[in-house]
Amino acid sequence: MKHIGLYIHIPFCRSKCPYCDFYSLTGREDLFPAYVRSAAVQLDALAQKYAVQADTLYLGGGTPSLIGGELLAELIAAARAHFQIPPNAEITVECNPSSCTEQLFRELAAAGVNRISLGMQSAVDRERKKLGRRSGREDVARCIGWAKDAGIGNISLDLMLGVPGQTAESAAESVDFCAQSGVTHVSGYLLKLEEGTPFYTRSGSLALPDEDETCRIYETVCQGLEQAGFERYEISNFAKPGYESRHNLKYWNDAEYLGIGPAAHSFIEGKRFYYPRDIDAFLAGGEPVPDGPGGDFEEYAMLRLRLCAGLREEEVRARFGHPIPDKLYVRARELAENGLAAYDRGEIRLTRAGFLLSNSAIAYLLYG
Repeated sequence: MKHIGLYIHIPFCRSKCPYCDFYSLTGREDLFPAYVRSAAVQLDALAQKYAVQADTLYLGGGTPSLIGGELLAELIAAARAHFQIPPNAEITVECNPSSCTEQLFRELAAAGVNRISLGMQSAVDRERKKLGRRSGREDVARCIGWAKDAGIGNISLDLMLGVPGQTAESAAESVDFCAQSGVTHVSGYLLKLEEGTPFYTRSGSLALPDEDETCRIYETVCQGLEQAGFERYEISNFAKPGYESRHNLKYWNDAEYLGIGPAAHSFIEGKRFYYPRDIDAFLAGGEPVPDGPGGDFEEYAMLRLRLCAGLREEEVRARFGHPIPDKLYVRARELAENGLAAYDRGEIRLTRAGFLLSNSAIAYLLYG
C-alpha cells in the first residue's frame, strides 16, 4: 500500500496578519466543532476512495492551535483511523504563540504530535508588531519550553526576511535566538507582497529594506544558521541533521498527498484537485474540484530544483525512464558561468546565489 502525506487545513485565526493571503476566517469560534466533524467526514470519504496510508500528517492554517487541544486530538484520531498512520509517522501542528498554553502542548503530545511549527516570524519585537503578531519574543521562548517539557523536541520556527524595518543586524538577532533556543528546524522566507493583502495596498509606505539590504539579510541568515549547525536542504528551509520536514519533502519531491479543508490541494494518481476557498461549501459536504493533471517531468524538475540536492540523473531515470534532457545541462552551464548553478553529468542544482533568484533561474533552466 502506498504511503502519502496528509494535510488538514484549519482556516481560523484570532486576527488576520497584514501580509497573509492564506484562506482563514476571524471571529468564527462557533464553527470549530462543526468544522472538525466535517473534516472527519471528508477524511472518511477520501480514505474510501483511495487505498493509501499516510506516513506524515500536517495540520496547518490559519492557526490550528486556536481551536484547542481537544478538537485537534479528535482530528488526529480520525486521521489515524482512516489512513492507518503508523506510530513512527511525523505529525506536525502549526501553532501561534499567542494561542498556546502549557496544557495545549500536553494534549498535543498525548495525541501523538511529535513536531511543532511555531509562527515566530522574527525574534525582534518591533518587527513582530509591524507584522501584526500579538505575542513577543518571550512568549515564543515560553512556548518552546512548554513543547519540550511535554516531550515534543522537534520544533520548527518560521522566520520572515525582508520585513518592514529589518536590517542584516536585526536578522542576526533572530538567528541567534534560533540557535540558542535549541530548536531543530528553521523556515526562512522572503516576504512577498500578495495582492489583496493590507501590505500590498500599503506597499509604498512599509519602509521595506531595499534590494541590497535584502541580499545582506539573506546572506546573514543563511550563514548564521549554517554556523549554528542547521543544514540548508531547500531554498527556505534549514534543519539540524535528521530533522528535515518529512511532510514538506513530499511536496518538493512531487510525491502524492491529500489535503482536506477549504483551499487545501491534493495530488494523487496523476491528478490534482482542491477544495474551493469557501467554508460554507465545505461544511455542507462540498467535494473538491479538479485541477488538471500533475506529475510530469517539468513539474517534478521545478520542485526538485528547490532542493539543495537538485535534479539527479538516477532519480529522473527511475521515475520517467529518460535522463535529464541535454538542454538543461546547456542552460545550467550558462547559469554556472554567473554563479547561479552547479552541475556535472549526474546532477543540476542551484547555488546560494541561484536560490536568491530561484524563480528566474528555474524558469530559465526549464524553458530557456
